[in-house]
Amino acid sequence: MSRSGAVVLSRVHGRQGELVLRRVDGHFEIISNGVFLMDTRNGESERVLIRAAVDAVKAASARMLIGGLGVGFSLAEAVADPRVGEVTVIECEPSVIAWHGTHLSDFSAGAVGDADVTVVCADLLAWLRQAPDELFFDVMCLDIDNGPDWTVTPANARLYDQAGLELVISRLSPGGVAAFWSAAASVEFERRLGEHFADVRVVEVAVPRGPADVVYVACAS
Repeated sequence: MSRSGAVVLSRVHGRQGELVLRRVDGHFEIISNGVFLMDTRNGESERVLIRAAVDAVKAASARMLIGGLGVGFSLAEAVADPRVGEVTVIECEPSVIAWHGTHLSDFSAGAVGDADVTVVCADLLAWLRQAPDELFFDVMCLDIDNGPDWTVTPANARLYDQAGLELVISRLSPGGVAAFWSAAASVEFERRLGEHFADVRVVEVAVPRGPADVVYVACAS
């Protein structure tokens, strides 16, 4: 994938294939294996992912897990919210984490270095399976790919199937909330959430072009 005027800032072989950070017209884009993954142009739906999840949870100073650091919009929103306490970020690509020390630091508001933030370089589902038995989260905000129906990295589809949802639920505190970001609505995924969670809410976020981004807010019993 190429675009006139794009400046490649970094090209690496990551854990899930080739990863490129480039600048286009003053914005940054991340390309995974030649497929556009995300950019810094808007970020409203990533912020909504955090706000909608925190709005739905009853815990004060909520312990939050963010699945996917990306360009940092979600993390910046989380650390700015006084209702959020400790934040753990799971990001599988070392280079994405490193870019938040350089080109992407403004978009995560420097929060990667915040005292209440822990950034772990790991596969999300593998980390959840191996985490200490006593570790639970009040809020889990999950944005590791394009959503349930079309993943740039095929292995990420595991998050959205029955086993993945059961794993997420196993790490939620009683009454906890899991929020899932998606680049488009998925009727099947919404149905599957309804089978595993006590309450499911769908939040649509308009984007400049194409279908609305969607945030699924799922509340455990």
